[in-house]
Amino acid sequence: MYGQPVYILKEGTERTRGKDAQRNNITAARAVSEAIRSALGPKGMDKMLIDNFGDTTVTNDGATILKEIEVSHPAAKFVIDLAKTQDQETGDGTTTVVVIAGELLKQAEELLDLDIHPTSIIEGYRLSRFQAEKILEEIAIDVAFEDDKTLKAVAETSMSSKIVSGEKGPLSKIIVKAVKSITEEIDGELFADIDNIQIQKKKGGSLVDTELIDGIILDKEFVHADMPKKIDGAKILLLDKGLELSKTEIDAKINITSPDQIQAFLDNEHEMLKEMADKIIASGANVVLCQKGIDDIIQHYLAKKGIGAVRRIKKSDMEKLAKATGAQITTSLDDIEDYIGKAQVAEEKSIADDNMIFITGCDNPKAVSIIIRGGTEMIVDEADRAIHDALCVVRQVIHDKQVVPGGGAPELRISHKLGDFAMGQTSKVQLAVEKFAKAMEIIPRTLAENAGLDPIDVLSELHVQHAKDGQGYGVNPFKSKVDDMTKLSVFEPISVKKQAINSAAEAAEMILRIDDVIAAKELSGGPGMPPGGPGGPGGMDEDY
Repeated sequence: MYGQPVYILKEGTERTRGKDAQRNNITAARAVSEAIRSALGPKGMDKMLIDNFGDTTVTNDGATILKEIEVSHPAAKFVIDLAKTQDQETGDGTTTVVVIAGELLKQAEELLDLDIHPTSIIEGYRLSRFQAEKILEEIAIDVAFEDDKTLKAVAETSMSSKIVSGEKGPLSKIIVKAVKSITEEIDGELFADIDNIQIQKKKGGSLVDTELIDGIILDKEFVHADMPKKIDGAKILLLDKGLELSKTEIDAKINITSPDQIQAFLDNEHEMLKEMADKIIASGANVVLCQKGIDDIIQHYLAKKGIGAVRRIKKSDMEKLAKATGAQITTSLDDIEDYIGKAQVAEEKSIADDNMIFITGCDNPKAVSIIIRGGTEMIVDEADRAIHDALCVVRQVIHDKQVVPGGGAPELRISHKLGDFAMGQTSKVQLAVEKFAKAMEIIPRTLAENAGLDPIDVLSELHVQHAKDGQGYGVNPFKSKVDDMTKLSVFEPISVKKQAINSAAEAAEMILRIDDVIAAKELSGGPGMPPGGPGGPGGMDEDY
């Protein structure tokens, strides 16, 4: 009132307002988007990521790249969360969602420079988002559960941009068979939980040696050297209890006054363990898989009867074993005959110098395994990421029962159709819809750029084809031209595209709403202390 400044924020607090705040956020989000743009598509490049410990990751998987890089700007972190959400929801399209979000913000920035209020831009983006969903549904192609050809094409499309692209044919067969075998019908809807597909990675061999096992692989070995290494006609008992004598809950003291009492005590223990072994032998089970420990005495008795036993198996593996073999996990040794499952073979094999137990030949298993092989650890890890993405997209198609063409065709279709939709809107919202349409072109543009093509020529030709109602036309990076993706069998799940466009638009809308950034001063040692706390920057004083 009298020219005296009034301070309401703590000293050292930074505040950015208005267009400066919006520009800072948009620039940070776009920087993340630009960083991974070159990884999009079959001709996309890989990134080498080195962490604090010197561990190296080579990948072009958007979620992995963004998970490994460390950013400090809140808007950049927000965009990284987009990729995580996309990965959790659909398993694929992580690079796409970040690239679209970055482009939407770039287009919005141009409107902000024209003094168009963020509210008008947000309204235009919101309307465009809903319209984009309708356009996707118009161009969607129905897929039946029995349509293996399309399901394989979806898996191949997902893997075509990965390191495994050279072997995508045989791998897609494995992936489709794996997902279909674990698919269940719940309330009239088909549901595939890919957690029921166990992935084992072993360095050695090549990608061609990757195989599907109609059962479960355990990274274990039989507990006793005298147990058979191969058991045909396996009758499997799953135990969630230790085959050993448990200690008492309370402290107890036993007074022994003569050697005879020691022997009697040991004999009693031995008898109790033998009784456990006898119950298992009497049940007819010839493979015992235990979540906890197995005593040496029980191991001896089981080995004498030719029964194989494995101990300390993970709970998740036990659950998969139950789904694969039809066995039920039990915590008691009484009446265990009813809980036994079946498999054709339980065999201990040596893979890459490690012994593993293969439980195979299960009838109609609802849990299966894929063992991934590759020349180096990095190849095996990248193959694992590629196969995970492919499993997710096949699962999504089984759920959605619909696919859309790939190669940037759906984004170009949305861009083309939104041009007509924009005409019916008010002036400022119309500009926002047109910018949304332009932003959608970023996917075919990036695919063209990454393939070394001229993006202007490619986009012009695509618009010509879509004007003729060639709704399946997209970029063919392998032949360096525009092509009909439906004829090439390049398909993606509709839910991947819907999720990517919705998430990217919602993120852009949220970032555009921010017009004030108040950043607290970074914490140091506290009042009256030097940065780093007592003893200065080095931390505590040595004499402290």
